[in-house]
Amino acid sequence: MKAAFTLMIFGSLFFGFFMLFYELRLLEHMKELLRQTRWDMEISARQRALDSRRQLLTLQQENTLWAALERELCYSGMKLRYPKLTAEIWMVGSMAVAALLLAVLTAVYGIPAGLMGTAAWIMGEFLLLQYLRALNLRAVNEHMMKLLDFLGNYSITAGEVTSVFLQVSRYMEEPIKGVLEACYYEAQITGDTSLALLSMAEKIEHPQFRELARNMEVSIRYCADFTMLVNSSRRSLREYLRISQERKGMLREGLINMALLLMLSLAVLAAVGFLVQKPAVWLLASTLPGRAGLAVLAVIGVLFAGQMRRIHD
Repeated sequence: MKAAFTLMIFGSLFFGFFMLFYELRLLEHMKELLRQTRWDMEISARQRALDSRRQLLTLQQENTLWAALERELCYSGMKLRYPKLTAEIWMVGSMAVAALLLAVLTAVYGIPAGLMGTAAWIMGEFLLLQYLRALNLRAVNEHMMKLLDFLGNYSITAGEVTSVFLQVSRYMEEPIKGVLEACYYEAQITGDTSLALLSMAEKIEHPQFRELARNMEVSIRYCADFTMLVNSSRRSLREYLRISQERKGMLREGLINMALLLMLSLAVLAAVGFLVQKPAVWLLASTLPGRAGLAVLAVIGVLFAGQMRRIHD
């Protein structure tokens, strides 16, 4: 009996130490896998950055999922706030949160709730990026003339253009401030002012800012004074702002007209529902004309949102 008890104790200790060492090895394998994954992600991000810089010299743009996501992060200002953020890190984090939401909501409320929660998370990310892009676009639109006024106060030459950017950046707001400073430091480190200007043009979505940066890149190879370029950009910006305000006014009028028509349609629908003794919601959701009307309204809304999105293009 005593021997069996002693054997059981030694067996339990052996099994305990075996599981402890096995778990430690498993943790080491997991750490090694995480390190390798992180290394592969960093290599992929660096290689994509190098390819993007080579394409800048030929004015080409890569049309892949990773490049599109990288542009979204740049245009939304996330890359300025978090310089180490890459498309791979954003995708992995998004997928991890989506998987966690799917698992928790499915376990608590069922599969439909899990799918809806995951879809809501993905849609929320998309809307957040679009909202941040709109904020940055509006900020650049408001401070672009201020930037040109500051540049007009300097007698800029090709050799000192990035140095002027550093001096001007202290008076600017984000995101212009960040990209001007990044352009200066990139030009100082690499010694390639042309590539720094082209890279700066791709970090901001505003068409007038991109045109200014690209025109400067062309001008440093053919002239020494940017005064005429700045004056021309100022006139172009005024014309752009005038056209943009006209388009905003037209879209505002269209939105008001759509709201009036929608209110009249709801009033007519309520009157019809009163006559047939059916609620208006039932008429919209359960009848063929109601569903067709909702589909038409959805198409009109998507087209109108597209026009609102392209107002700065």
